[in-house]
Amino acid sequence: MENILVEYVYLILIILGLVVIADRLGLAYPIVLLIGGLVVSAIPLFQNITITPELVFLIFLPPLLYEAAWQISWKEFWKWRRIIAGFAFPIVIITSCVIALISTSLIPGFTLAIGFLLGGIISPPDSISSVTIMKQTKAPKSVVSIAEGESLLNDASSLIVFRFALAAVITGQFNLQEATFSFVWVVIAGSLIGLAVGLVFYGIHRWLPLTPSIEIVLTFVTPYCMYYLAEHFHVSGVLAVVCGGLLLSSKRQGLLSYASRIQGENVWNSIVFILNGLVFLLIGLQLPSIVNQLGDISLTSAIVYGLVISFALVVIRIVIALCTSGFTRVMSNFIEVTEVNPGWKIPVVLGWAGIRGVVSLAAALSIPLYTIGETPFPYRNLILFITFIVILTTMIFNGLTLPWLIRKLNVEDFQTPVPVHRQEVMIQKKLATESLHYLEDKNKTGPRKNKHLKNLISRLKTELGYFEEELKGMSGIHRGERKEYGDVYLELLQFQRDVLNRLNHDSGFDEEVIRKYHTLIDIEEFKTREND
Repeated sequence: MENILVEYVYLILIILGLVVIADRLGLAYPIVLLIGGLVVSAIPLFQNITITPELVFLIFLPPLLYEAAWQISWKEFWKWRRIIAGFAFPIVIITSCVIALISTSLIPGFTLAIGFLLGGIISPPDSISSVTIMKQTKAPKSVVSIAEGESLLNDASSLIVFRFALAAVITGQFNLQEATFSFVWVVIAGSLIGLAVGLVFYGIHRWLPLTPSIEIVLTFVTPYCMYYLAEHFHVSGVLAVVCGGLLLSSKRQGLLSYASRIQGENVWNSIVFILNGLVFLLIGLQLPSIVNQLGDISLTSAIVYGLVISFALVVIRIVIALCTSGFTRVMSNFIEVTEVNPGWKIPVVLGWAGIRGVVSLAAALSIPLYTIGETPFPYRNLILFITFIVILTTMIFNGLTLPWLIRKLNVEDFQTPVPVHRQEVMIQKKLATESLHYLEDKNKTGPRKNKHLKNLISRLKTELGYFEEELKGMSGIHRGERKEYGDVYLELLQFQRDVLNRLNHDSGFDEEVIRKYHTLIDIEEFKTREND
């Protein structure tokens, strides 16, 4: 146990170093971590560390899915719901079918059931990698939103396909009608369980007297309860976490206190960062063990199979994305759609961004060693190797070329959004205007001689004047004054920190009180820098 703990401590230190390198090189950290894992796998100390399906599905997946559901914009998700649904369900099924046909014609002895199983394993893209790369290259907002939304659902659909294909290989039987009914049941029941558990936890947060620490711990417990309960009834735990997470995310302002929101975001960011880092590094560490399991199949043949299927995956995804664009254009004649003419550039980018990740590897690892009657599972080791090659190829090749593709195509958003800076000024102006009206109405019946209220009203009027001139493009002088004010205020905040540090040496002051005011100063600095 001690050795395992030490090994994981080393891995975390390696992750931190690799992320620093990725930032310096301007690369997405999942790519650097995967390559780093391949290099580290040659070190004997780490060769006994392996990924198990339980590690991914029961420990890593619930919090990562929940955090993704918590961060996604529900408004954007609903706006692109048809495209997201098209990428999340039909594209997985179509990809699985095509891969089944290609693999059976390419690999001697492969049956359609085994090919369909392979297709279900490698069909879902990894959201973290593609979204991280897109955000680094400042891809259009609509592309990022569609990729984020797809990532919440495609893992569930691919794992359902994998479950049915696995049963078909083991039993040698497949009933299309029964499989279709089971698919619908697994989707609906999993979603309902997630929503039900979400409502229970909403009630706990809303009506029980909880401290911020308890609330934050509950947010970590929530996705595990959703996932385990759904899996207990043999329905989709992934969809349970996604639906429950989306529900609670939409109610976050009434769900958590302000202190829990501030503290919880920092805690979640750190935990998710480490989990993601471990996932990508562990993928790279699996190379030696996966190669050793090939057995009688030559390494060259296995690599060729993996590369051909990787190429086919990219082509299939791009073709389906372009077909989806054409279908949207046709359907715009009959129903209202968000974008009448999606064009071809964004579908190509979305197709190229189909980078595979840890869910595919975990699914491949979960294939049992034996079928009925202790017969070795056919081609298990080859499926595992092909899955690894697909992850490696799409992560490194597609991941490194995706920024170039976005720049080369000069991809523009479906709709021309209002610049972020202008949106911020508009929001701040609205807040200042409504706040002034509220205070002036309140001051009619309240204490008119309150100097603090007068000072607040005066400050809001000054800021409102600045916002109005900023929106008119006439704020050059005021912008300089505001920057000067920000610089002086930040210096003042640092001076206040020094004062608090000196007060902390005085035994007459409680350190907890001093820390409280340090936190308030941190919040003020955050607000000042964000509004700069």
